[in-house]
This record gives sequence, C-alpha cells and structure tokens, in this order.
Amino acid sequence: MGKKPLVSIVMGSDSDLDVMSEAAKALDEFGIAYEIDVTSAHRSPDRTADYARKAAGRGIRVIIAGAGGAAHLAGVIAAHTTLPVIGVPIPSTSLNGLDSLLATVQMPAGIPVATVAIGKPGATNAGILAAQILSLSSTALAKKLDAHKEKLANSVEEKSRKLKMTLGV
Repeated sequence: MGKKPLVSIVMGSDSDLDVMSEAAKALDEFGIAYEIDVTSAHRSPDRTADYARKAAGRGIRVIIAGAGGAAHLAGVIAAHTTLPVIGVPIPSTSLNGLDSLLATVQMPAGIPVATVAIGKPGATNAGILAAQILSLSSTALAKKLDAHKEKLANSVEEKSRKLKMTLGV
C-alpha cells in the first residue's frame, strides 16, 4: 500500500491528462503522494462539489485543477473547500488556452485560485507550487526544493559554459 495522497490532481476531461501528467511528474520528483481523477464543473457539478467538500477529509492538503475552454473547475472546487487550489489552464480550443487562463485567473474576491501558466509548463509549476506549500510543514521537503533550485542554477551554469566553449569566448 502506498503513501496516503497529500495532493489531488483533477482535470475536467481525460483528454487533459497529457498536460496534467506534468504535475504528477513534478510531485513524483519530490516524493509527494497524489491521487488523480476526472470531474467536470459543467458536466458533473454535483460530483465536483462532493469531491471538493470531501478532499480535506481524505487527507488532501492541496488541489491542482486543470481545465480547458470555459475553465471553471478550479473556481468551483475553491468555492467548496478551504484547501489551497492551484489552477492549470489547458490549451484545448482555438484560443490556445487564453480562454482557460482568463476563466481560471479571474476569480471574485474571497474565492482564491492560484493560477499558473497555460499548458505543460503550468502543470509542472503547479506540482512545484504544491510542493512549496507542503514544505511549510516539512523540513525534508524544503531541503528537496532547495536541491531543485540548486540543480536549476547548475544547469544554467553548464549551458553558459558550453555556449562559451562553442563560441570560443
């Protein structure tokens, strides 16, 4: 039996899995257990509300919600829970995710949704942001995040070194 999930990744459609799997990869990198599911703010509103209301009782501490088009999933979930909700806009229409971004980020005062970038980079950042939230009560996780930042910085140094060698400067 695996660890009890602390993060829930939810998406409006199974067609969003290609994007939302990036959040799962980020959580895997930090050793954070998660659950993953599909529910829709529009097609299954009762299921979505029930999911949101019961998440904390299942031990969930952060919810990552991805949706495309009229992307109301994160906002509907946030309306039914006090857990932190991170919205990932999915590029699923001819507007390339701009509609999803605006629907996710334009929440009324009192119902916050932390919104990340459109698509795969946003899903990755959602996983990292969830790790940062959880690291507030975990020094071990905070150390993993420090190592992640150091790895990023080292990769830039390596790219700089390679570029200078290629250019002969």
